[in-house]
Amino acid sequence: MMSLASSPARREPSPEQGHGDATGSLRTTAATPTRPKRWLLRIILLVSFVGILIGGTVVLPGLPLATVNGPHLTHTISRGDLVVSVTEQGTLESSNNTEIKCQIRGFSTIIWVVEGGTVVQPGDELVRLDTKRIEDAIGKHTTDAHMARATHERTKADVAKAEIAIEAYLEGSYKTQRQGLQQQLKIAQSNLETAQKMLGHSEDMFRRGYVSELEVEGNRFTVKQAELELGVRETAVMVLDKYTKEMQLETLRGQLRAQKSKLLADEAGLAMDEGRRDRAIGELDRCVITAERSGLVIYPSSEQWKETPDIAEGKTVRKDQVLLLMPDLTQMQVKVAIHESLVDRIEKGLPATVSLPDLSVQGTVKSVATVAAPAGWWTGNVVKYDTIVDLPSVNGLKPGMTAAVEVIMATHQDVLTVPVSAVVETEDESLCWVQTPTGFQRRVVMLGDSNEVFIIVESGLKEGDEVVLNPLQFVDEAQGEVRQKFDDRKPDDERMTVEGEQHV
Repeated sequence: MMSLASSPARREPSPEQGHGDATGSLRTTAATPTRPKRWLLRIILLVSFVGILIGGTVVLPGLPLATVNGPHLTHTISRGDLVVSVTEQGTLESSNNTEIKCQIRGFSTIIWVVEGGTVVQPGDELVRLDTKRIEDAIGKHTTDAHMARATHERTKADVAKAEIAIEAYLEGSYKTQRQGLQQQLKIAQSNLETAQKMLGHSEDMFRRGYVSELEVEGNRFTVKQAELELGVRETAVMVLDKYTKEMQLETLRGQLRAQKSKLLADEAGLAMDEGRRDRAIGELDRCVITAERSGLVIYPSSEQWKETPDIAEGKTVRKDQVLLLMPDLTQMQVKVAIHESLVDRIEKGLPATVSLPDLSVQGTVKSVATVAAPAGWWTGNVVKYDTIVDLPSVNGLKPGMTAAVEVIMATHQDVLTVPVSAVVETEDESLCWVQTPTGFQRRVVMLGDSNEVFIIVESGLKEGDEVVLNPLQFVDEAQGEVRQKFDDRKPDDERMTVEGEQHV
């Protein structure tokens, strides 16, 4: 919630003035010039108008040195200093925090956590997490690792077997088969030679008349059959050397490559299961988190929309979630939320006063968020921007302390000011009424920067003028101005209805 405060440095009035002096230093949240942004004046004037309707006198409580002049109040225009500021509530935090994070994969349950604000020493326990899920995981991954090891060993044996099979084929089966074919080839060659000799002998005996032609023909057929048999044996040897051997070798080599690939897969699976087992064992040790250094321990801030804290016994936390903070108390800052209507005037380096229950510290604006903080029911749907105010190293500053932060947006020196309650704001112009010997005089004024109580007058008034406070209550002309504006805003049919009722 935005806080407005006025703290003028007043100058006592001279006997010649007889009325209040507006000089002083004022602080408020109304940060924009009245001419371009007049929403604050309109709110104040609306309150004033309601006061008129109920017969009360509306005067801002921070207005200094106003005097009664007959039935109404007036204020003497004078020069002074005007300070424009915005005050918001914020919370102290450290800009350098050591984060204690959850290092357990997945989700874990907190079974014990150190109390926030405790000063710990190295080795002190900070958080204990439930270990049941991790213990179950260790048992499962250990079993999986043993099974993967057995599969890996079997595959290693299969690879060695496939390597031996190639050598066994070349030195065993292939040689034996080739030797058998070679023996059959030699027999076929010997049979052919024998058949050829028998044919030659029978032909010689046929010429001598000792054998018949039929016997000769029978020997020719035997030679032909031996030649065919020899060709078959030669083909078998050629097929074995050129095709069968290569096919068998390629099959055996393929089986070897397949077994080697399976071995690589089994090795990867074994490493993964053993890694999971070792990781689970390591996580079991990290279920108890201890302090690495001495210092203050605090809980991280929960989001505004959450009704319960994030860190507590029984709460579920995830991996890399911040469980605790160990702040550096020498580097403190305060975060405040600035309303969207004022954030354009907040810049890096602006001075700020941070008020604590027993201490006041001077700081500077460190940064202003470029994106608004989430708005919702928890903020009243008000859009605000987080602003960081840097603080010097001061003893007694602790994270979580509530502070009132006043950011000085502008300081105007030796300016002419008029009370906010003396101005009537319309859509077209700003008006004041000045007390003169002949009565009230209407003035059109040009206004500049403002705070809750005073507005800078750029033209239309001069030093020493007596302006009427709450002119809507005492000046008929001011009331007419407001009534006319309200009537102009009403729809035509509504005005006709009102006029008809008045006529009746």
